[in-house]
Amino acid sequence: MKGTHIGILVTFLACALALPLAEQPVLAQAPAGQQPSSQPPVQAPPANSPQEPQQGGVSISVEVPVVTLDVVTTTQHGDLITGLKRDNFRIIEDGQPQTITNFAPSDAPLTIVMLMEFSSRGYYQWFAYQAKYWADAFFPNLQQKDWVALITFDMRSRIEADFTQNKDEVREALYHLYFPGFSETNVFDAILDTVDRLKDVKGKKAILLLATGVDTFSKHTLDQTIKQLRQTDVSIFAVGLDKPYTNFLDSRGGFGSHLNYLQGENQLRTFAQMTGGFAWFPQFDGEIPGIFHEVAAFLRNQYSISYSPTNRARDGKYRKLKVELVGPEGGALTVVDQKGKKQKYVIYAREGYQAPAGN
Repeated sequence: MKGTHIGILVTFLACALALPLAEQPVLAQAPAGQQPSSQPPVQAPPANSPQEPQQGGVSISVEVPVVTLDVVTTTQHGDLITGLKRDNFRIIEDGQPQTITNFAPSDAPLTIVMLMEFSSRGYYQWFAYQAKYWADAFFPNLQQKDWVALITFDMRSRIEADFTQNKDEVREALYHLYFPGFSETNVFDAILDTVDRLKDVKGKKAILLLATGVDTFSKHTLDQTIKQLRQTDVSIFAVGLDKPYTNFLDSRGGFGSHLNYLQGENQLRTFAQMTGGFAWFPQFDGEIPGIFHEVAAFLRNQYSISYSPTNRARDGKYRKLKVELVGPEGGALTVVDQKGKKQKYVIYAREGYQAPAGN
């Protein structure tokens, strides 16, 4: 039986994740009749036979959905927990334990879009130039086989550099950003536009979002954005731009609650959490190198876990997921530091997925 992935959670096993140079992912839309260049998906081993023969040579093909999660585990102090095995994980969907069919450390090259707010908002276009300055600190974390692209947005999103393994091309595109055009920050539209561009890109993929989170003019609402993000397999790692600016205003006797920026932070945090990513809100430039190192470390130390859900109803409903760490006896896993002191831990994984609808 040919296993098929549920649309919003397609990821691939580590042995087949690397994209060769000839299979470059692309953000731009392919010409009519031409499909974007990408590898065919690797299907998880099916649980049943592919076909049920019938009399007269007729066969019936039955689809078995496969859900794949990328999971990161850290201690309460943010230290990555490595060396875990299949038996250390338990997947629960809508309260029902699931049987893990595939498990592997996900050490494939990164495929990441740097999605950057570049608008004229703030004193002297503060956010645009802060984002540009901070984004440059991410490049030292890229390796030779990683794919990276740059998209900016204000009223609309623009591809400044399509996917390349030459980080100097993206850096050059970043350096050539001079004058922001509009004061709008349509972050909802920019996120959904980028997710849509990534839907045909195969493998592990993520968005590094540098933005305030404030939306001023989008066609999509927050609820629509959340609904569509439930159907994607793209992880979002967000870096908020607002803290240095609001600190500056406060130091100059600024007034007001900065409620719009607090709301923007909450939206960035929500987008990251629901897609299995993380959000940071630095107050000082010196925090940026460490944050970007954490982003790369998260992506390079994921566990790829697949299962065939027991609930195969094609009802279009949202299925809640929970990932647990378990010990040899089936109880909660105990994690200790080098001194033998018990450590609390945090699990980062997608919160759920939208089941397919229809026959």
